[in-house]
Amino acid sequence: VQLQASGGGLVQAGGSPRLSCAASGLTLDYYSIAWFRQAPGKGREGVACIDGSGKIAVYEDSVKGRFTISRDRARNTVYLQMSSLEPEDTAVYYCAGKRGDCGTSDSGTFGSWGQGTLVTVSS
Repeated sequence: VQLQASGGGLVQAGGSPRLSCAASGLTLDYYSIAWFRQAPGKGREGVACIDGSGKIAVYEDSVKGRFTISRDRARNTVYLQMSSLEPEDTAVYYCAGKRGDCGTSDSGTFGSWGQGTLVTVSS
């Protein structure tokens, strides 16, 4: 199983970048894929997850209404559409996968991880 995250970069506050997580070695129908983030000096936190049936779990209250997780089964890719970015959203964003449903935001339950992509929001 391999996950490849991309789409990060330097973005102005209020911007709307889209992160991509390309998956190989797995079928999205049977896996949950989540986005986590780790801000400088802070622990890793769950952002949102989408399971094999397309059911979505939003882990982080501060992104509700601003971030949207979705998937393209044909491309075996999961996306995180971000909008109304704030400097507090600056972090390395990781995608992670596991078999079964999303469950909680406990990162220890996700066995496969991408390399992370840095999103820096300037004010």
